[in-house]
Amino acid sequence: MLEEQFGAHNYHPLPVTIATADGAWVTDTSGQRYLDCLAGYSALNFGHRHPALIAAATEQLGRVTLTSRAFHHDQLGPFCAELAALAGKEAVLPMNSGAEAVETALKLARRWGYLVKGVPDGQATVIVADGNFHGRTISIISFSGDAVAHDNYGPYTPGFRSVPYGDAAALEAAIDETTVAVLLEPVQGEAGVIVPPEGYLAAVREACTANNVLMIADEIQSGLGRAGATFASQRAGVVPDVYILGKALGGGIVALSAVVTDRAIMDVITPGTHGSTFGGNPLAAAVGRAVVKLLEPGELQQHALRLEGELRDRLEPLQAHGLVGLRVHGLWAGVDLDPALGTGRELCERLAQHGVLAKDTHGSTIRLSPPLTITTTTLDWLTERFTLALKSLAA
Repeated sequence: MLEEQFGAHNYHPLPVTIATADGAWVTDTSGQRYLDCLAGYSALNFGHRHPALIAAATEQLGRVTLTSRAFHHDQLGPFCAELAALAGKEAVLPMNSGAEAVETALKLARRWGYLVKGVPDGQATVIVADGNFHGRTISIISFSGDAVAHDNYGPYTPGFRSVPYGDAAALEAAIDETTVAVLLEPVQGEAGVIVPPEGYLAAVREACTANNVLMIADEIQSGLGRAGATFASQRAGVVPDVYILGKALGGGIVALSAVVTDRAIMDVITPGTHGSTFGGNPLAAAVGRAVVKLLEPGELQQHALRLEGELRDRLEPLQAHGLVGLRVHGLWAGVDLDPALGTGRELCERLAQHGVLAKDTHGSTIRLSPPLTITTTTLDWLTERFTLALKSLAA
């Protein structure tokens, strides 16, 4: 393959070459159709080529796609206002990739710590959680516990303390006078859809408030409907100080991410202190506005919440066929295969043979995150194919 010959080998894709896509389905170059249960790691929450998003992109393509931030354009202000309203916040800083948004939030927290909280220059610390995945830049992998992502990239960025995910007492004990922020995924996606214990996020919120520390929620995967609410934090009754958004914000069409917070925090960023050539460009802003419009009524979020129980009800009986663990949160599932039957990669290969695309993570775990637009009929089909894949492994 040309990709194998000329491309970097930083991914290990399944032997499926996608040529076209529509909604929750993709078709390969030979005409084989598959149900996309990865959905671009939630970048495709609304499915492939959603008509409203394609229309917004097409209209903007005919107008203007990029301007320098040395000038204004007519999509940025409305995008920031509409996204801020959706999040219940006051200010938006748009970027491109999720990792850029995480880096932006870290810069924002450190700068806030020095200029507002009064932490001595160069001493700011950020608390993170074991098992995290926030991206692949040098600073982010510096506090990653995943050896594949972390090793052989040093020297690493200092200033981070990692504590066990789900342990609020350990997190609070790690806070000191240098702590400027706690950075968490409300649900850990890459780790295998790990849902924290009841009350954990509320306890984190309380500890942050009591210690004048920013609570930063990385909702790049869990946000924008995936968890059965606009933000996974909402299901815990928690409002963080800062949201980090990405993936689905670009509608599966453009790279678009954002940091969303209130003015008292955002205003430590002043002209020249941060920027991005493509961040908030007209094309991305127009698509982002269309994404916000899809989410404003709340119907997709409610649909994902309703399907949570149906997805769980369909997957739980499969534990008799080789599943040893199951976590479902919204339209998002982490499924643990009995290692005696095979690896997560092997299960994904069998699923692909039966017309389902999914992704393994950490040994024998796979993730299911189909577009939020799927139906119960499609879930029935998925269950049937999943059962066949499991039985083929056990044969």
